This record gives sequence, C-alpha cells and structure tokens, in this order.
Amino acid sequence: MIPVFIGFDTRETVAFHVLSHSIHSHATQPVSIAPIMLSQLGDLYTRDINPLQSTQFSFSRFLTPYLSNYEGWSVFMDCDMVMTEDIAKLWAMRDDRYAVMCVKHDHNPIEETKFLGAIQTKYQKKNWSSVMLFNNARCKVLTPEFVNAATGLDLHQFKWLSSDDEIGEIAIEWNHLVGYNPPNPEAALVHYTLGGPYFNEYADCEHADTWQKAFDAMHVVEQRRQKAEAA
Repeated sequence: MIPVFIGFDTRETVAFHVLSHSIHSHATQPVSIAPIMLSQLGDLYTRDINPLQSTQFSFSRFLTPYLSNYEGWSVFMDCDMVMTEDIAKLWAMRDDRYAVMCVKHDHNPIEETKFLGAIQTKYQKKNWSSVMLFNNARCKVLTPEFVNAATGLDLHQFKWLSSDDEIGEIAIEWNHLVGYNPPNPEAALVHYTLGGPYFNEYADCEHADTWQKAFDAMHVVEQRRQKAEAA
C-alpha cells in the first residue's frame, strides 16, 4: 500500500478530488489517500493563521510523519496538482539514505501575488516541500508540538534536519511547476503553483487540458447516470 497525504484547502476542494482520482486512475499498486484537513486535526494543530501562508495546509503538511506513526515511508503533495503517471514509479524512488526526498527546485518567483490574491513569499528551497517522500522514522522531530511552534522557514527549509545531506533528490518531472519550468508535455506530476485551471485567471495555463481531462474522467459515472435518467 502506498500511503499518500494531500494538503486540503476548502477553497480548492475540487482540486483535491481531481488529484486523488488522477492518482488512482494511473496507479498499478494499491494506494491510500488521506487529506490533511484542518477540521480533522483538532488539537494536533493549533497554529494561528499566518498572513503569509497561501494555503490552509502550509504548515500542517509536516504532520505527515506523525500521522504515519513514524513508520515506513509516506508521500505528501499539495492539492493543486494532477498526476499523469503511475505513482508506483515515484514510490520506487525511496532511498533509505535520506530522511526526506523532493524535487530541488531553483525557484525564484518574480510576481507578488498568486491565486486568490495570496502573497507570493520568496525563500530558499521554495516549493521543495510541495512534494515530499518522508522516511518517517527519521522525521521524529516533527511532532505536533514542534510543527505548531516552529517558524515557517524552519519547516519549509528543512532546518529540522541535521543537514541538507539528509535530503534526497527526485526527478523534476515529478513536480513540474507550471509557469516556471520549461513546458513539458511529459510531466508526471503537474503542479499549478500559481493557480489551477479551476480558477478563471488560469483557465488557459500550460496543462490546463490535462487537468480538464482528469476532471471530466472523474465525472464519467455521473454523466452516464444523468443520460440514463434523461432517456
């Protein structure tokens, strides 16, 4: 079983469901998917909303090892993505030499805002934490108490590790940044980091058709039911 945790934002509910469907539709191994949803975390997550955080899961994502009982490996990913490849290929990249693995983007955004007017924060290791393979037993420092108290930069810049040597690298096609990385029709995991096609402002972005096809595929059963009722 491949355990996947997806950041959940109530403003992007459709994104969570489309990503989940796209993962399952390409997977060749059993996958369990859980949203990291603030309403389900209760007292585990007590941080106040930071005006600089652009999503509701900006910091709660780092509870993934705790929610996995610090056992085995787990995958975390933002919800504003769509999968076009078999997640088993990503899962096969696990390397016990590392505590966490990610795409090591050199991402220096120039815009000041992104979707829904969110502030575009700029820092080293930007977007490294948007897709992570956690080697959970080596991430025991990420307790609820630590995640609630640590600064955003301490979390997102992996300062909770002893050194950057504990960070393994994933191939860039597994976190393709739309609008930043050179266009890649073969991207395995597409990340609409500026804003997904479900927002009018980004309806024509790269891979908008990829997301729309995943959305349409998710509705096939419902469309068939409606046609049958209309017949």
